[in-house]
Amino acid sequence: MEPATGKSSLFRNILARALIFGVLIMVFRFAYVVSITGESCTLSSFCFFSLPQNLNFIVPGAGVSAIVGNDAVSRSDPRRDLYTSKEWIRAVHFYSSVFQDLISEGLLSPHSKSLCVETPLGQEVFALKEIGVENSIGIFKKAAKPLVVKGEGHQIPFDDNSFDFIFSGGARLDASARPADFASEIARTLKPEGFVVVHVKANDTYSFNSLLDLFSSFNLVKTIDMAGFDSLMPYIREIVLRKDTVIRNHGGGKIPDGISGNKCSVPGHKRELVQKAEPLIEEEPLKPWITLKRNINNVKYLPSMVDISFKNRYVYVDVGARSYGSSIGSWFRKQYPKQNKTFHVYAIEADKTFHQQYESKKKTVTLLPYAAWVKNETLRFEINRDPGQEEMAELKDKGRGMGRIQPVKSSGGEVDEIQGFDFAEWLKNTVTESDFVVMKMDVEGTEFDLIPRLFKTGAICLIDEIFLECHYNRWQRCCPGQRSGKYEKTYGQCLQLFTSLRESGVLVHQWW
Repeated sequence: MEPATGKSSLFRNILARALIFGVLIMVFRFAYVVSITGESCTLSSFCFFSLPQNLNFIVPGAGVSAIVGNDAVSRSDPRRDLYTSKEWIRAVHFYSSVFQDLISEGLLSPHSKSLCVETPLGQEVFALKEIGVENSIGIFKKAAKPLVVKGEGHQIPFDDNSFDFIFSGGARLDASARPADFASEIARTLKPEGFVVVHVKANDTYSFNSLLDLFSSFNLVKTIDMAGFDSLMPYIREIVLRKDTVIRNHGGGKIPDGISGNKCSVPGHKRELVQKAEPLIEEEPLKPWITLKRNINNVKYLPSMVDISFKNRYVYVDVGARSYGSSIGSWFRKQYPKQNKTFHVYAIEADKTFHQQYESKKKTVTLLPYAAWVKNETLRFEINRDPGQEEMAELKDKGRGMGRIQPVKSSGGEVDEIQGFDFAEWLKNTVTESDFVVMKMDVEGTEFDLIPRLFKTGAICLIDEIFLECHYNRWQRCCPGQRSGKYEKTYGQCLQLFTSLRESGVLVHQWW
């Protein structure tokens, strides 16, 4: 009988050890689910019992609760694993800290009805609920219920004056293709005296003032720079604004705040950029056609110095455009730094020779077949040729055209009648202070009439950057030692025009 007893004892020992080993596996699994991933036991098939569905667990190292019960995340939500990922926890921890600071400053309260705009996954909403701001919801073009419903920044699906607090994180306003509508919808749905908090990447003075222009019915409360929580946005500028009780409708007008009647004052943040521009060429170049190529490499374009994200539209106005390939296609499309923005182009060209070229460009280019002038009137022009330019007549016959028109000074030459229009008034009725406007001007000497008119009407303040070709009696390429007889102005007068523009705060570049 002793051998049988020994076998029975050995069997019991093996069974006991197997059971203990199995229990240890279950305990380890339970500890991992609860302590490491932050999930409740109801998510694991290894658990023998269920915990209360609304129980919160503290996630070690995150400092916030990972709510996975029915109060925050549905069991059937396919993104449930995402809500317990390290990236999610890191984001929730960051936003919880941000919102707690706002609560301590009295800018947010547990009773605030809150909206998070353009939140793809809803970490911001999750964080708000976590710190006790229960009445919170997010919107994105694709819903992620229960945290996020369908909606977009430029079309928020809620009534006017619905929220006490609105938040936009992740530089989503920077990336918006319609920032003006984005800001307008926030203004519409936020209650008077409510707060909006925006996190942006841009940190320069120009972009900051552009953003404030979008929120014209708000007062600036504070701005603070902080470190981000991931590599996609390592640096964050937080801007806090409060909505006025009385709405000020600046943004809808055509005339910027810096203009009163016909007076114009270029704002300080634009004047600062002039100090960073390339120096003007003080000495008259003997070969301006060579100087142009060299000077292009020195030009400091405005978008290379600042962020231009917070603008309503992006507009390029080519005054004296000639053919599409003359500057629009060859220079602006290819070389001007646009920061991935889509520009609408206005081509102003009175010479009929070039008009046909724009027929195929109607979707992206608006042709104004008139002459930019100081008032609306019919003008008589003649085409003048410099010495050595007779061969250009042949090019015109072949459809390439001269594109060089001058006011009639004598009875000789080829005379034509064209319609002139008040360029300054057109500009004031076409663009606003919320638009980003770049202008190239090549108008055969008429710049000495148009630039003063832009100042007189205040339209100059609507232009962010100018590329100006100033026409003077320059040395001829064809005939060494001879000056052009087309223009009466000197290089010194052109230099004075450029200097006066920059002294007025206008970012202007010499164009040839």
